[in-house]
Amino acid sequence: MTLSRDDVLDIFRSEDAILEGHFVLSSGLHSPVFLQKALVYRSPEKTARLCKALGEKLAAAGYGACDWIVGPAVGGIVPAYETARQMGGRFLWVEREEGSFRLRRGFSVEKGAKVVIVEDIVTTGLSVREAVAALREAGAEVLACGCLIDRSAGKADVGVPLIALAEYEVPAYPADALPPELAATPAIKPGSRGLS
Repeated sequence: MTLSRDDVLDIFRSEDAILEGHFVLSSGLHSPVFLQKALVYRSPEKTARLCKALGEKLAAAGYGACDWIVGPAVGGIVPAYETARQMGGRFLWVEREEGSFRLRRGFSVEKGAKVVIVEDIVTTGLSVREAVAALREAGAEVLACGCLIDRSAGKADVGVPLIALAEYEVPAYPADALPPELAATPAIKPGSRGLS
């Protein structure tokens, strides 16, 4: 099943998941657009459709034969689980412990295990880079990262090849370089980084 960029964005629009306003992203950058994937996840059918297409894209790029699909908590858990299910693979996640990603809950990977990270939305790639570091420290070989949407349109460095189901370049600004119209709007922080 192939989904075009417009197909992916139409799924997000169908769940009112492309929000406009002033948002502080998990990266700390500010943006007039926030992709609230949690609204899409309310629909298992639409989530399955996205993740099936992502799994097929990962397989077509040569990353289908992996031992684990790993999601960075919190945002990557649902798409990583569903992508693993669609690919017939195994799934686990990394989560923060004392500020760094770790395998917890009794999870482990075999030394040399081939891993593909699946993330929801990539902006700067920080969460993926942190997940790559944690998995390498655990002994895994991280092959690639797949994501539903790459907000950087290919500019983010995640430390491994990035396979995006869709690229959707959205402006993002440091707090000290906001355009006047964005600075005039109160900011909200809808992401999960920093939650305890």
